[in-house]
Amino acid sequence: MNQSVSYRSGRSKRDSAKRSSAPTFVELFTPKIVTVFREGYGLGDLRSDIVAGLTVAIVALPLSMAIAIASGTTPDRGLYTAIVGGFLVSLFGGSRFQIGGPAGAFIVLVAATVDRHGIDGLILATLMSGLFLVAAGFLRLGTYIKFIPYPVTIGFTAGIAVIIFASQVKDLFGITLAGKEPGELIPKIETLAGAIGTTNLSAVAVSVMTIAIIVGLRKWRPNWPGMLIAVAVGALAVWVFGLPVETIGTRFGGIPESLPAPAVPMWSLEKIHAVFPDALAFTLLGAIESLLSAVVADGMSGRRHRSNCELVGQGIANIGSALFGGICVTGTIARTATNVRSGARGPIAGMLHSAFLLLFVLIAAPLASFIPLATLAAVLAVVAWNMAAKHEFATLVRSSWGDAAVLLATFLLTIFRDLTQGIVVGFALGSILFIHRMAQIAEIEKHVPLAVEDESDLREDRTRYDTSMARDTDVTVYRITGAFFFGAASTIGAVLDGLLTDRKALIIDFTEVPFLDSTAANVIGRAAAKAHKRKMRVYLTGTSPGVRRELFKQGARPPFVEYDADIERAYAKFKGRAALAAATS
Repeated sequence: MNQSVSYRSGRSKRDSAKRSSAPTFVELFTPKIVTVFREGYGLGDLRSDIVAGLTVAIVALPLSMAIAIASGTTPDRGLYTAIVGGFLVSLFGGSRFQIGGPAGAFIVLVAATVDRHGIDGLILATLMSGLFLVAAGFLRLGTYIKFIPYPVTIGFTAGIAVIIFASQVKDLFGITLAGKEPGELIPKIETLAGAIGTTNLSAVAVSVMTIAIIVGLRKWRPNWPGMLIAVAVGALAVWVFGLPVETIGTRFGGIPESLPAPAVPMWSLEKIHAVFPDALAFTLLGAIESLLSAVVADGMSGRRHRSNCELVGQGIANIGSALFGGICVTGTIARTATNVRSGARGPIAGMLHSAFLLLFVLIAAPLASFIPLATLAAVLAVVAWNMAAKHEFATLVRSSWGDAAVLLATFLLTIFRDLTQGIVVGFALGSILFIHRMAQIAEIEKHVPLAVEDESDLREDRTRYDTSMARDTDVTVYRITGAFFFGAASTIGAVLDGLLTDRKALIIDFTEVPFLDSTAANVIGRAAAKAHKRKMRVYLTGTSPGVRRELFKQGARPPFVEYDADIERAYAKFKGRAALAAATS
């Protein structure tokens, strides 16, 4: 039976029906590992998860240490975070494939917190952030994270990438500073430029070699663990040739060979009050980053995560990480994507990734002393380059003045002020821009029921379609009504995911869509690309010039979609092609 779905803002009987059939508390907060075992988990699934867990651990090993060092802590704290936090994220989270651990996005916030409050303050803020995330999950605030506009996420991600790269310049070039390296970007650049004469050519050589190995293997041997190989080769080169560069051993004395005993961080009311803003910043970024990572996993796997359960799992993971001396835990997009691509079947893969990292600490910790800091800095430089979302950034700058303003405000505030201000101001600008656009297109129209007795009751620009389409098992008709913007994008995206199943054609009617923003256009573009991979034809009908222009910018263009004036023409075109294919087969 065909589906015809209409999205409308405001209250309706359909909204009441949805509320009455809303998921129960148990359904919302049941960890995905329980769901996986209910569906059946066999030996073949375990073998796949072992391979995926080992693959992700190989990627996470150098990253965890590099991120911890860049955050102003010691490499062992990054490993504790990945081991304890990563295990708890997979055990209690709402995503099948999420990999938790230290993330590059937190480098700026963690380093600033260490600067202001020391390691004890950082661990206390991490613990408090965990409690806040658990509360946010049970209050079902994860539902509202989807309202963060697309330009804001691209803006702060690109800003973080710039800051990460700037923080690694010192170790990339082996520069020696007389005093402490400034945290702010401009003073940091000025200080590094003033000390450029202390550049260590051996460190530069190691950095260049590391980047060349990672980039080369990614191009010619994409299935090989490029980062781990680069780190191993860098350590071997320093040891064999006796290169005068800093290593984990010379700066930190190596890493411990076991996990520390869990302990509650030192606290007082004054200390809690002092780190409260930092804990809130950790909570905000942790919620956004983890749910973005879960959405990426959904797009790659075709599954749907439980956002509020994921927040609870992230909160528990941050509490556990703090108790073992770790730093902030969140979902990590690169490691989660690696997990999916490696064939993971469920959360067991994430738990095994933590177990493999623990084995490294227990067995091979002394080897970490030989890892040069220039190599880890090079790893993070590559991570920053990949994080920058260069194509998306350029697309948004060209798309419209409004999206460009939101993007650039978020990006520049993230770089020159702080991440929290960037997100808050970007979201506020996005909301004001939306209100402005809605004010421009606001109109009053007569309600048109689905069944009309008089042809004149229909608006002239509203497309009617033959009811025979509703009985066609090969075609799905989807009509979007109302402003299609970032607030509605998640809902419509979920519906589209459900429609891209066994049908041969999808017709989406935009006749009643007066406005579409970049976030919504990106949803349609991704859905069209997914349908194209499944050999499913997608027709977009009734698009106004402005709507079509935005869709084109975000990738919804031939050969992924075809545009037609109305539904009936698109339907006739598809049936004609289907008949021709049947006649020639």
